[in-house]
Amino acid sequence: MELLKAVFYGIVEGITEWLPISSTGHLIIFESLIPMGMSDAFMEMFRVVIQFGAILAVVVLFWEDIWPFESKSFKPIHRKFILWFKIIFATIPAVIVGLLFEDFIDKYFYNYWTVASALIIFGIAFIYVEKKNEGMDPRVTDLRRLKYKDALIIGLFQVLAAIFPGTSRSGATILGGISIGTSRTVAAEFTFFLAIPVMFGASLLKLIKFGFSFTALEIGVLLTGCAVAFGVSLVAIKFLMSYIKKNDFKLFGWYRIVLGILVLLYHGLLR
Repeated sequence: MELLKAVFYGIVEGITEWLPISSTGHLIIFESLIPMGMSDAFMEMFRVVIQFGAILAVVVLFWEDIWPFESKSFKPIHRKFILWFKIIFATIPAVIVGLLFEDFIDKYFYNYWTVASALIIFGIAFIYVEKKNEGMDPRVTDLRRLKYKDALIIGLFQVLAAIFPGTSRSGATILGGISIGTSRTVAAEFTFFLAIPVMFGASLLKLIKFGFSFTALEIGVLLTGCAVAFGVSLVAIKFLMSYIKKNDFKLFGWYRIVLGILVLLYHGLLR
């Protein structure tokens, strides 16, 4: 039964990690509806490490864009190294916040009230920014034209997702990119690449904190969740890149608002 639940958790993670609707928020909500019979310590680790499967989907789909060497000669490709410098530069704020305040954030912000509030607030923000930018041509339409200053601003938006579950890491960074004038495609691609060091580092830290002594069931649940998240992420990423070519993010904004209200109503009626 726990392995079956892990499959559903992987589906939720794979869909919501890349769509700007908050994977952590959905996992917290899903856990309140279909709790797993695992320890609190394991679930704290599982919510983060399951994202590792989603990371691998980005690596597979965008390998040619992110591998900084020529495949045959192993010769460095300058523009790809520049991209990685920007990614690392944008990652620094989230790393600092994560290392300094991880325990505080886990203790005080991983709850339905924070998730619901973040869903609603950032849903409104998406609708506002998209309406404000209607008819405007984006300033940055090619990832290579993204400046270090732009990368840092997007990285600062990522900090909001690191602090408040329900914000959505992809949602915050995409919103940040659009706000400073990038196209939706550039914002989404940079968000995908930015996830690689952030989510890999977060997964590694959680594993170290939990320890590497797993029961057979814990290994099965973790591997199942990651594998399913990987497969579903492949589909979700392709869908999002196709969707934003013809559509904006207002639909996701309305979804977030409705979901946030439902979460407040659901928990309010149960209390």
